[in-house]
Amino acid sequence: MLIPRHITVHLRELSQYFPILSLTGPRQAGKTTLLKKLYPDYRYVSLEDPDQQLRATDDPRSFLKQYDYQVIFDEAQRVPALFSYLQTAVDEDRQAGRYILSGSQNFLLRQNITQSLAGRVGIARLFPLDLREMKEADVLPKDYEASIFQGCYPAQFDTGVPPRLFYPSYVSSYIERDVSGLISAANLNTFRQFLQLCAAYAGQLLNYSAIARAVGVSVPTIQSWFSVLEQSYLVFRLPPYYRNFGKRITKSPKLYFYDTGLLCYFLNMQSKNDVVNYYQLGALFENLVIAERMKRAHHDGIEARLYFYRDSNQVEADLLEEQAGSLILTEIKANRTYKENLLADLHKIGKIAGQPVRKQLVFGGDEGFTVKDVQVFPWHSPIDQ
Repeated sequence: MLIPRHITVHLRELSQYFPILSLTGPRQAGKTTLLKKLYPDYRYVSLEDPDQQLRATDDPRSFLKQYDYQVIFDEAQRVPALFSYLQTAVDEDRQAGRYILSGSQNFLLRQNITQSLAGRVGIARLFPLDLREMKEADVLPKDYEASIFQGCYPAQFDTGVPPRLFYPSYVSSYIERDVSGLISAANLNTFRQFLQLCAAYAGQLLNYSAIARAVGVSVPTIQSWFSVLEQSYLVFRLPPYYRNFGKRITKSPKLYFYDTGLLCYFLNMQSKNDVVNYYQLGALFENLVIAERMKRAHHDGIEARLYFYRDSNQVEADLLEEQAGSLILTEIKANRTYKENLLADLHKIGKIAGQPVRKQLVFGGDEGFTVKDVQVFPWHSPIDQ
């Protein structure tokens, strides 16, 4: 089942202006499938193929003479030397959409682009399905607990493979193919423990020292491992809002997973019931909604400025977004029943913000509505703009 992706509009726009288009994202987000469908006239070359890899490495000039226009190079980071020759080629002819580069080892791909192709590449990022895409394809579960457990990777909907089979294989592949090149073999088992501990911190303030003590490595090591996870597009850190509203604000970021199914796997959950009974269900729901906002921004080609706010009095907005001179404050609650007290912190922050604010609530119910100056969104259509 091929689910239409909203990023196609952004990709087409980039390929009208840049000679090279780069599409990155986590493994199995559907990059190759999407590119082949969107650019059917392009030749596809996988540089994971040993023969193609050898040809591109040994004689890059002849290789690019053969593959000169309208080519998709998949896993392009496998041949670092090729990037300098691509630079020369597009400097001679900057025809828009000439090459497309894709890859899952995002650190290496970005490093090569930065060194050789800066200013010549339009960069897009594809993540697992967002809820909007799942809803339009009629594959969205009926309740948010099931959606949290299921996750959003396209392969699950293409093949029907259950989460209990999909995620162990996914993590093994990720560690063997991506992490093993960035982390010493002696630390791989410890890194697995680190991944499980990250799941316990989902939706929470990060304490690097506490994580380092629990895992048994140094704080700099923990910080470098977080960078690996972010560059693999498995997690992201949401920063606190940096402007002071007149009260001391929290400085630590909060941690979220791009995919809640992966999060549930690291929490050793076996079914939707484990989600229902989880003692921090609110944190899982918060992760679902904030990851959705992040994924939609990338898929729409928008540079979203997302934060959270928390002051010394524990007044908090789960999500704060700067947009066109105003602030959008969003409270996120797993409750299925709307209650006025869910809006208390939104009103407090609105009074001290010192600038125009929009107030939003995303809750576990199925219907959206407006209450005075607050727009209320159901879980399956969070924060439609």
